[in-house]
Amino acid sequence: MNKSLFNLALVLLVVIGFVLFNSTYIVYEGSQGIVTRFGKVVRDSDGKLNIVEPGLHFKAPFIDKVKALDVRIQTISSSADRFVTSEKKDVIIDSYVKWQILDGATYYLTTAGGNKMQAEELLRRRINNSLRSQIGRLTIHEIVSGQDGSKIDSEDSGFDSVAETSEALSSASKSKRDQVMQNALRDIGDSAKALGIKIVDVRIKQINLPPEVSNSIYQRMRAERDAVAKLHRSQGRKDAEAIKAQADREVVVKIAEAERLGRTIKGEGDAQATKIYADAYKQNPKLFEFLRSMDAYKNSMSSGDDLLVLEPNTEFFKFFNNDNGSNNP
Repeated sequence: MNKSLFNLALVLLVVIGFVLFNSTYIVYEGSQGIVTRFGKVVRDSDGKLNIVEPGLHFKAPFIDKVKALDVRIQTISSSADRFVTSEKKDVIIDSYVKWQILDGATYYLTTAGGNKMQAEELLRRRINNSLRSQIGRLTIHEIVSGQDGSKIDSEDSGFDSVAETSEALSSASKSKRDQVMQNALRDIGDSAKALGIKIVDVRIKQINLPPEVSNSIYQRMRAERDAVAKLHRSQGRKDAEAIKAQADREVVVKIAEAERLGRTIKGEGDAQATKIYADAYKQNPKLFEFLRSMDAYKNSMSSGDDLLVLEPNTEFFKFFNNDNGSNNP
């Protein structure tokens, strides 16, 4: 009997534990919960959906179910799409959007029970329409560079202080593309509120031109670069010829100057040699004449192949006759 009571108590404890386990649920941080009973959403006394905040909560076991909604910031990275600019030219733009659940009740009712895929599909339609409208106001240059080219002259601007002028310059230099993206963010945010969603940010990841346009642009850029390269080469050849001509002129001038200086130095040396010879001749004319005659004999007879046809009593052989250099023996 006692054993039967023990088994019955054990069964009752298991049943009670199972019921208690199914009567509690946890909503984790970064999420919100919506309770449904028999497939219908549980509402409060005012008829509004009962949104459950993070924490430990109780529910009717077996008949209540909890749908968890992720209220953290989500990202939609759409595929690259073709847009038309204000110039009626096509560009391929890849963008992304940061969004977050703002109103869990509205989000649940408008997205078929909190279906994230359906919510993102609805957002993509709104994002695409808004971006097309905003991109259509920009030129390709404004989209790529992000600037509208507007300038303010600090002297003629009419501002009284440097701070006002600086603020005006900052406002003028603000990216027009960023302004358009802010407009797109505002437009998408207004339409997304109907889904219970808050748009946090809209950004462009990449901008490309269509392949058929890119090829023609690349060919034109190549032609322009080739023209610039040819211009630089021709200018380089012109400068090279000018430098070469200048160098040749300087070489000719330096060589002429060197030759002039060499002739001057040589003339001065010859003059000094002549003076030395003259001074030496004055000191001993006979000895000088003798030495000069010996040098002449050496230069004319050293090779052995020279043939001289002269009279024996000529002036050239005067020192052959006697040591005085006289023709009389």
